[in-house]
Amino acid sequence: MAALLMAGVVVLVGSGVAIRFYLDDAATRGQTTLRLAVAALDGHMRRFEALPPLIADQDDIKSLVADPTNEALRTEANRYLKEINALLQSSDIYVMVPGGDTVAASNYDGPLSFVGENFSYRPYFQDAIAGRAGRFFALGTTSLKRGYYFSAPIRVDGEVLGVVVFKVDLDAIEASWKGGDHEIIVTDPEGIIFMSGRPDWLYAGLLPITPDRLARTTESRRYANATLRELPVRRGNLDEHVLMNVDMNGKGTEYLVLSAAMQNAGWTVSVLTDTASAYAQTYVSITVAVLVLGLAALLAAIVLQRRARLAERMELQRTAQAELERRVAERTADLAQVNRQLETEVAERRATEQQLRKTQSDLVQAGKLAALGQMSAALSHEFNQPLAAVKTYADNAAILIERDRIAEARDNVTRISALTDRMASISRHLRNFARKPNEKLGSVDLAEVVADTAEIVAWRLKAADATLKVDLGPVPLSVRGGAVRLQQVLVNIISNAADAVEGLDQRTIELTARKKGGRVTISVRDHGPGVAPAIAERIFDPFFTTKGVGKGLGLGLSISYNIVKDFGGAVSASNHPDGGAVFAIELDAARPSVREAAE
Repeated sequence: MAALLMAGVVVLVGSGVAIRFYLDDAATRGQTTLRLAVAALDGHMRRFEALPPLIADQDDIKSLVADPTNEALRTEANRYLKEINALLQSSDIYVMVPGGDTVAASNYDGPLSFVGENFSYRPYFQDAIAGRAGRFFALGTTSLKRGYYFSAPIRVDGEVLGVVVFKVDLDAIEASWKGGDHEIIVTDPEGIIFMSGRPDWLYAGLLPITPDRLARTTESRRYANATLRELPVRRGNLDEHVLMNVDMNGKGTEYLVLSAAMQNAGWTVSVLTDTASAYAQTYVSITVAVLVLGLAALLAAIVLQRRARLAERMELQRTAQAELERRVAERTADLAQVNRQLETEVAERRATEQQLRKTQSDLVQAGKLAALGQMSAALSHEFNQPLAAVKTYADNAAILIERDRIAEARDNVTRISALTDRMASISRHLRNFARKPNEKLGSVDLAEVVADTAEIVAWRLKAADATLKVDLGPVPLSVRGGAVRLQQVLVNIISNAADAVEGLDQRTIELTARKKGGRVTISVRDHGPGVAPAIAERIFDPFFTTKGVGKGLGLGLSISYNIVKDFGGAVSASNHPDGGAVFAIELDAARPSVREAAE
């Protein structure tokens, strides 16, 4: 009878303690999932947040909104938006005029083109036309695809003449939520689910769909023609835990709810954990406890029975008692050892969980620092060579002034000024490196670019004890491009060649140029070890370098590749049959003319 009473106490008290323990454990795991989901959403949107103002600042876009009926400007804007959309892998990019009509779009040639559509009812348009940046999530009324919209005003001479809009697709993130241990949902300010790993929950409201909420949603046409409904839920609490029971198809499922607000987007991200697992673990724990209690009661009964029998046989009682004490001592020692092992395992798991949280925090911080690292690395690499040349000219100028050779010192100062202009130009190019340049390309005198390049790399060639041999052919050559950026390319490649031949017997670097058909090929050959086949396909990748730590950032060839590509040319690396590496730059030939400001 006592055993049954004890079992009842264990079931009543232990079940409450156990369910709280397992719910706490589920909440801890759910918080980790929630932080990762919020970080993934926030990081994905931040990639595109700064892009609408950049597009709005483009001269072609400003010209279009100033003259929206100009077909030539529309055509150019459509092509530009389609190219940028493909490069950034966004959903759609489009431009609207103050009335809300779309005049250019990246999908202008698609079956669901936005061109000609009017989206003046969208809050993102209303915010941007009022001069503010806009953000809005909605189901597209034309494409019927969900997306997050970023908008920015297009200002011409201080007046807002249009709006540029980025639409970002979030389907990839939503797809990653399917099949997990948790249900992840995102709700708008009205409590309507618009992202979920379960399609049957989409456009269902966690809050009652009152006329006020329905009117606000209808006014902005946030969900187009989608049917809104209330999700059949019942809410409850267990201590500090929020519980929600969802009744779908006659079957109710209880979830532990953990939520976090995304203030910038106005969203609420929730992780729903099925409590069935916690209850199952509770039932197992209580069952084990009852079985242990029953086993203990049975063991006590056996001991009492033995003692009763041993009372009749005193000699056998002493022997049996000693044996029982020995067995109990062994079992106690075993249990103590098991308890110590369990305590050690619990401590190790807690330490592992703390390390996991710290690692997750470090990964988020590393993601923030990566973008800053790329920018600072690029600036450091591109300014290093002109700054070294400036230092050399400045030292020479000081010596020339001391020797009263003023004319030559003035020439050095003039060269320093020119290099300063070059660094300013490089800074402007780095700012525009990730987007399509606006400046027009023109005819560039190759001989003049090579001569300027030779002056800049002279210090590096001298340090490597290398010689630059130039052969531009019998006929003056001109190429289509920009003088300063072509000079950047040649400086990077010649500097790499100087690194390759430094310390070798043959330290000659050969620069040749020849015209074939409508193209001009510029080749730079060194007599170094050449390009290893294992790295040939990666040599133009950003941050890839074969130099030692602190001797190279791996950005020079990547930047050069993009500059030549922007010129409409191509650059390649190969090995010469007689040894050494050959870098070939192929550009369109141009007629010699007055040099245009192509940079």
